[in-house]
Amino acid sequence: MRVAIFDTQIFEKAPLTRANNGRHEVEFLESRLTAQSAALATGFQAVSCSANAQVDAATLMKLKDLGVQLISTRSIGFNHIDIKRASELKIPVVRVPTYSPYSVAEYAVGLLLTFSRKIHKASVRVHDLNFSLNGFVGIDLHGKTIGVIGTGNIGQKFSQIMRGFGCRVVATDLMPDLNWAAKYGVEYVAQNELLSVSDVVSLHVPLTNSSRHMIDAEAIAKLKKTAILINTGRGALVDTLALIQALKTHSIGGACLDVYEEEAGIFYSDFSEKGISDDILARLITFPEVLITSHQAFLTAEALQDISETTVQSFTTFENQGDLSAVLVSVKP
Repeated sequence: MRVAIFDTQIFEKAPLTRANNGRHEVEFLESRLTAQSAALATGFQAVSCSANAQVDAATLMKLKDLGVQLISTRSIGFNHIDIKRASELKIPVVRVPTYSPYSVAEYAVGLLLTFSRKIHKASVRVHDLNFSLNGFVGIDLHGKTIGVIGTGNIGQKFSQIMRGFGCRVVATDLMPDLNWAAKYGVEYVAQNELLSVSDVVSLHVPLTNSSRHMIDAEAIAKLKKTAILINTGRGALVDTLALIQALKTHSIGGACLDVYEEEAGIFYSDFSEKGISDDILARLITFPEVLITSHQAFLTAEALQDISETTVQSFTTFENQGDLSAVLVSVKP
C-alpha cells in the first residue's frame, strides 16, 4: 500500500526503510501533519505522523475526503489526534504502544544528573576556556527521596535505576504493581504524600483529561522548595504558567523538561536565526533553574527500530485485513 510518512526526521529514514524492506510504497515528507498539509496525502491509503502532528477534526475530514484509510502515529501517546472524530469517520488509528522503556527512563536520569551536578553549565564554561568551579556545587542523589508518578514500563525502569543510586523511591499509580514494588523496594503512597516528601518528582503518566495540569499551583505548593521536577511524559501534565510563577518566587528547586505543552510546531524545528514567538516558552528558557530539551528522550537506536517495526507491521496487518487490536486506539466509553 502507499504510505505518506509526515514529519519525517533525518534519523527516522534509515530504521523505517529497514523495517519496511520494500513491503510498502513509502514517501517521506518533512511537513508536519495538519489541516493545511493534509493535501499532501493525496493518492495515499495510509498516513503516519509524529506526536508533533495536529490531527484534529478538520485534518481528519480532509484525510477522509482524500481516501485515507489508516492513520498511524509513531508514538505511545495519541492526544494529538481527535480519536472520537476518527472513529465517527471510520478511520482506524494505530499507535506504537510500547518501545524500549530504557530510552526514556535513562534519559530522565540523565536530565537529573545533568541538572543536579550542573554538567550542562560546566560544559559551556570549559568550552569558553573557563575552568573555574564557582557556582557548580551540586547534590548527592544517594539517600534522596524520589517520587515517581506513574509506574508503567518507563516509570518502573526509572524507579529501578534510582534504587540503584541508593535512593528511597515512593510512587503512585492508578493500578499499583505491588509485586514489582516489593521486589525493588518501592513504596506506594498517596499522591499528596509523594509531593510533600520527595526531593525529586518524575512524571511518567499519559496525558488524559484527568492528568492534564496535574502539576499545577496547588500541587507545586505541596513540594519542598528545593524539589526538582522532571517531565519526560507529556508537556500538558504541567501547568507551565504555574511553574513559571514558582520559579519566579523560588518556590521550587528546578525543573528538567523534555516536553512542553505548546511544543507542536516548535520542537524538532530550527529557530536559531528567526527566534520563537511563544512568549511563555521564551520566559521558561530564561530561568537558570530550568533544563529544557526538545522531546528527545525516546531517541535511541533501539527505540527507533522498535517504533519503525511496529509502525510498518501495522500497515502490513491492515493491508492483510489482520487483527490490529494490539495497536488500535479506541474511543473511551
